[in-house]
Amino acid sequence: MDGAGLDGQETQVTRTMNGAQVILKMLELHGVTHVFGLPGETTIGWYKEWRAHSDIEFVLTRDERTASYAAEAYAKVTGRPAVLEAPSPGVTHCTPGIAEAWLSSVPVIFFSSDIPVNQDKKHGLTGIDQTALYASICKESFYLTSVKDIPILMRRAFRVATSGRPAPVHIRVPINIFHDTAEIADLYAQPEYSEYPAHRPVADHGRIRAAIDVLLAAERPLIVCGQGALISKASAEVQDLAELLQIPVATTTPGKGLMAETHPLALRVIGARGGMGYANDYAKSADTVFFVGTNTDSSSTDHWTLYGDPATKTFLHLDIAEAHVGNNFPLKVGMVGDARATLAYMAETIRAEHPGLDRPRLDLTEMKRTALDAVFNSNTPMPEGTISPVKLTRALDALLPPGAIVTAEPGVAAIYPSALLSVREPGRRYLTNYSMGALGYSVPAGIGAAFAAEGPVISLTGDGSLAFVLGDFETIRRSGKNITVILTRNDTYGWIRGEAILLDDVDEPWSTDFGAVDYVKVAEGFGFQTARIESDAEIEPALRAAIAHEGASFIEIRVPSQDRIVPFVPSWVRAARKKKLPYFT
Repeated sequence: MDGAGLDGQETQVTRTMNGAQVILKMLELHGVTHVFGLPGETTIGWYKEWRAHSDIEFVLTRDERTASYAAEAYAKVTGRPAVLEAPSPGVTHCTPGIAEAWLSSVPVIFFSSDIPVNQDKKHGLTGIDQTALYASICKESFYLTSVKDIPILMRRAFRVATSGRPAPVHIRVPINIFHDTAEIADLYAQPEYSEYPAHRPVADHGRIRAAIDVLLAAERPLIVCGQGALISKASAEVQDLAELLQIPVATTTPGKGLMAETHPLALRVIGARGGMGYANDYAKSADTVFFVGTNTDSSSTDHWTLYGDPATKTFLHLDIAEAHVGNNFPLKVGMVGDARATLAYMAETIRAEHPGLDRPRLDLTEMKRTALDAVFNSNTPMPEGTISPVKLTRALDALLPPGAIVTAEPGVAAIYPSALLSVREPGRRYLTNYSMGALGYSVPAGIGAAFAAEGPVISLTGDGSLAFVLGDFETIRRSGKNITVILTRNDTYGWIRGEAILLDDVDEPWSTDFGAVDYVKVAEGFGFQTARIESDAEIEPALRAAIAHEGASFIEIRVPSQDRIVPFVPSWVRAARKKKLPYFT
């Protein structure tokens, strides 16, 4: 008989178990409550044991790509590693979500079932070298060839996925492993790896003191936080340091939500994907930039031009991933460590060693209000038959209840809320996929978010993206979750069209435009509550009704393509000025 042991683990006894039973038990011991995926012949043995012996909820999707994005979003919201599974015929379909998780530092434990060992060498149907396929976008890729190895490899999978820079781990499971049995004597988990980050190393103390000296001497410093600071759950520590030193805090688009954007020191989003002109100008004027949890990628830095001549600035960088520290900008001080732990120690050191510190108060509220009001009150004429995405975002901002989660993907769907939506409580409530930027993210992410939290979910998508995931409208309807899909429709791959016309002077975007679809009828066919917004006056009532509806809702709103009304992309705005086109900045 089993009994309780140390740390809530079961007292170890030897028992005979099949592979499916061992996997399920190890997941339970790690606190897993949901698994995202869909069935295949190679996983039937797992499902058989699952239904009979486990309460872990299986979230059935209609596409492996959907499952992978849903798992990635689930991990972002919960702060726990997500679990994804896929059968061998669909194993390649998970690469978009795993690639996003890899680049976004999100831990996903990905099980892919397979035909028996070495049967691929005989050209068995669905056989492919799954290990090689996922090795480049996972921290590790395991091949289970023995039931006896499952406990140690699963403990390692959770440990690797949640330690250091979090990232996915792939576990390849041949079909026979689910049925094979072994004597198992090490059925236990390491509970500290059931959340991430599992460990919080503090950066070198000498470097921390050097960074403090630089920040105290700076005349116009700026803290720039990426999603690594969100991963570290460092919101309180960032705000504490910012208030202590009176330093403004900007975020990248994936880092949005790290700090309440209504805070007097919050500069809001900067960069090329939702950074407004005033915020980017402020970043460029900073004499000292302190990067926290950002890989200083092309998007967040406007292709590394945002701060002007690097030789004229002082840069500091703190990140858990040593490869990111100083990767793109010359550093005065580089620090490798967990953001929350290191910033807490930094503030503690400042209070202890600079007890009389008194910094002049800063308040960016009026600057932000002026910039936002200029956009909200611009009344830029829209092309005939279209509605302003600014008005949509403003109404959504006013109506979102506490606890709501917004998912968005590249295009009109993300660029306006990234700039204009105000996150009023710190936390990961705004999810984008600006690490990889593939289409088809927002709706699956909304599914994952809905299983991760109780609040209503708003998934902002474009028609280019929606076509990738329409099948999973059935998943949304079946889930019974409060998910509203808002389609910003313009019948084109608008981002590519905008890039082609604005920057490359392509006159006829023959490669981007596609035919019209009655998406409202499609959504109604799946059982959604629907609305089509055709005037400004209809925006608020449609949003209010959708948010209040305890179930699946769909709203269509026709918006101009990005080449006709240019959004918050610095290079596009510069081109629009030259071409005398309307733009927002």
